[in-house]
Amino acid sequence: MSSDTTLDVRDSEDEPFTRIAAALSDLDRDETLELVNSFEPEPLYDVLLSRGFEYETEQVADDQWRVRITRD
Repeated sequence: MSSDTTLDVRDSEDEPFTRIAAALSDLDRDETLELVNSFEPEPLYDVLLSRGFEYETEQVADDQWRVRITRD
């Protein structure tokens, strides 16, 4: 699955949720957002599901997680 947009929040100095929420609001039904984080963003999962998104998570390194997000 390819991503239309990649958002890397590993080195974000501010709260990353604001950037993630903005990227999600711009996501169309036929697009995929790939979120790159330094840890598994478990608190985000309930938010995604409650807002009608699906996700698939993969740990690609000890300090790198990729979450592919699509609209349900």
